[in-house]
Amino acid sequence: MNAENSETLPDLTDAGKFRHWVPVSLRFSDQDSLGHINNVAYAAYVEQSRVALIDKLLRNRGTDIDYILANVHIDYRSEMHFPGSVDVGGRLLKIGSKSITTGYGLFKDGVNVATATSVNVFFDPATRKTLAIPDGLRRVLEEELAQG
Repeated sequence: MNAENSETLPDLTDAGKFRHWVPVSLRFSDQDSLGHINNVAYAAYVEQSRVALIDKLLRNRGTDIDYILANVHIDYRSEMHFPGSVDVGGRLLKIGSKSITTGYGLFKDGVNVATATSVNVFFDPATRKTLAIPDGLRRVLEEELAQG
């Protein structure tokens, strides 16, 4: 997200901005040689939340549409350490003609440790081509966006 758009987006460091949550256990193997959770593990935590959120939104789609990841941006705000878990909040931020932008906040022990955004593009698995969001799915997404 560029600086121009950041003013209109919800504050992803605020846990109160999320309705959808996924708790993720930190694994011993997520640590790096410095003893903190590696940056790649943060991406995996975001992925768990992203897949859960988008799959929940697509359940009501009524069409054979799938999605592919086009972009992930992570802002690392604080170190995390094993053991424990991280709670990842997810929300819809924007609806495009063929894509959606989602946002995430990662919280360990109530403290925001990272934020992330991603763009997913809808496509037809049979033709492997991108698709405009079908009207029925667009309505579901618009309702979700309105709810915040």
